[in-house]
Amino acid sequence: MAGRRIAVITAGLSTPSSTRMLGDRLAHAALAELRERGIDATSDVFELRDYAHELTDNLLTGFAPPALEQMINTVVSADGIIAVTPIFSTSYSGLFKSFIDVLDPQALNGTPVLIGANAGTARHSLAIDYAIRPLFTYLHANPVPTGVFAASSDWGSNADEVAPLGSRVDRGARELADAIAAREPVRDADPFDPSSYLGEGRSFGHLLGGLSGE
Repeated sequence: MAGRRIAVITAGLSTPSSTRMLGDRLAHAALAELRERGIDATSDVFELRDYAHELTDNLLTGFAPPALEQMINTVVSADGIIAVTPIFSTSYSGLFKSFIDVLDPQALNGTPVLIGANAGTARHSLAIDYAIRPLFTYLHANPVPTGVFAASSDWGSNADEVAPLGSRVDRGARELADAIAAREPVRDADPFDPSSYLGEGRSFGHLLGGLSGE
């Protein structure tokens, strides 16, 4: 069976970052779930703080610098995505939104996404559904039902004992693995195929407004 690949995007600003910790935990659980299904799987992890300047350049110029372009291509060609952001002012971080803003609106069509978020208190947990999930719906992605929120207390001795973080991570990972397993493996596009950057069925004449045939 063909191997699958998960792209992990984390928008933490510090090092070490609890956002990255949550992303790593979700990725480990999702890979284990896929392997239990007999599916070989790997993950690529990207910390958006490493691309902050490139994201700003892309927003200002409309062109992605090479490092950012390579990262975006890896993300949009993945079989599944884990996206984790800290919650600032009751919503996703500006860095996370900047990354969403540079993606082509059609780039994630049907891609399974496991959403994660973290903040100081559980009061911000609803941000997953009222702020983050709509972003991926707009991109025509397929967010799995369970979003995993981690408050600061989830990492300590006063963790939630009714719905512990571990059980939420496992449930979200199972749903992502199920969604990935149900799809055909993503095949990397041929970078020399014009349809990969012009769009299917289009030609260079399309870029010239159809004047090349006149």
